[in-house]
Amino acid sequence: MIFASLGLAGTAATLPGTLELGALTVGSLLSAPSRRGPPSGCGTLGVVVPAHDEEEGIARCVRSLLACASPPNGARVVVVADNCSDRTADRAREAGAEVLERVDAERRGKGFALELAFDHLLSDDDVEAVLVVDADTRVEPDFLLEMASAFAGGADGVQCRYLVSNPDASPRARLMNVALMAFNVARPRAREAYGLSVGILGNGFGLHRRVLERLPYTARSVVEDLEYHLMMVREGFAVRFVEQTAVWADVPTSAEGQRTQRERWEGGRLRMVREHAPALARELVAGGRPELIEPLAELLLLPLATHVGILAATALVPFPPTQLYALASLGLVGAHVLAAMKVGEASREDYAALARVPLYVARKASMLGGILAASRREQAWVRTARE
Repeated sequence: MIFASLGLAGTAATLPGTLELGALTVGSLLSAPSRRGPPSGCGTLGVVVPAHDEEEGIARCVRSLLACASPPNGARVVVVADNCSDRTADRAREAGAEVLERVDAERRGKGFALELAFDHLLSDDDVEAVLVVDADTRVEPDFLLEMASAFAGGADGVQCRYLVSNPDASPRARLMNVALMAFNVARPRAREAYGLSVGILGNGFGLHRRVLERLPYTARSVVEDLEYHLMMVREGFAVRFVEQTAVWADVPTSAEGQRTQRERWEGGRLRMVREHAPALARELVAGGRPELIEPLAELLLLPLATHVGILAATALVPFPPTQLYALASLGLVGAHVLAAMKVGEASREDYAALARVPLYVARKASMLGGILAASRREQAWVRTARE
C-alpha cells in the first residue's frame, strides 16, 4: 500500500506537466500562421531597460538598441536606473539613452521600475507600444522592425526568442542554453502554432498601449512577467511569438550565481502556483472559461529538472502502473528536449552537454530547501553575479 501511495503521489505531481509537455512537444514542430503587418503600421515604439547596478554592461545594451534598424515611426530608448548605488545612470546617458532615476527604499523591484517607465512613455501620444529589454542584453539588428511588424499585425503583446549569449563560458552555461531552447523557443513556438497566448519571458517582450491602459503594470513579484501574463489572459489579451528576431543575455556561470538565480526564480514561480492555481481552476470550472486551461497547465508544469527528478523517483518505486507511467513520461521529456534542440538549431556542443543532465538534476534536488524558502517570502531585485 505504501508503494502504491508513493507512486500515485509522484504521478499526481507530474501528470499535468506531462500532458502539457506532450502537447508542447507536438506543437513546437508545427508551423504557425503569419500575423504581421508593415512596420509603418505601428506608431513610435518605446523601449524600456530596467537596470539595478548595471554600470558595467548598460552602455553595451543601449548601443545595441540604438544600432538597430529604426522602425518608420521611430523609437525611444529609456533606461530606468532603479535604486542604483553605482554609475548606471551616467553610463546610460553617455550611450545615448533617456534616463529615469528612481530612488525608493520601500517600493523596490523590477515591477516598480517598469510601471514608472510605462507611465512616462505613454504620456507621449505617439507611443503605440512599449518593449522591455534587460540591461545585460544585446538585440538582433532587426529587433525593432520585427516587433513593430507584429504590433502592426494586431498583437496585444509580443515575445521574441530569448537566447543565451555566453554558452561557451562554462558547462553550466551550455546546459542552460539547452534548457532555454525548450523554455524560450520550443514552448512559445508551440503555443503560437495552437493560437494560444505564448507568455512573457521577462526579456524581449512588449505590450501595446491598449493593454497597459486597461491593465496598469502592477505585477510586483520576482516573477512579475508570469504574474502579469496571467492578468492579461484573464482579461482576454494574448501575447504573440515573434520568432524572426531575438535578444541575447548572459547566464551566470558559477555554481553560486546559478544557485541564487534559480532559487529566486523557481521559488517565485512556486509561490505563483500556490497563489494563483486554485483561482484559475475555479474560474475555469465555475466560470466556463476554457481559455484558462493552458495557462493553468503551464503554471502546473514544474521546472524540467524537478519534473525529471520526481519522475525518476517514481520509476524506482516498485508499483508497476506508476513505474510504467514514469518511464513513458521520461521518454516524453527526452522527446521534448530533442524537439527543442531541433527548432533551436542546437550545436554539437549542445548535444554533448546532455551527458551532464543527471548531475544537473541532482544539483537541482540539492536546491529544494532554498527554493521552498524563497517561495515563502517576497524576493528583492538582486543583480545576479556574472563572470
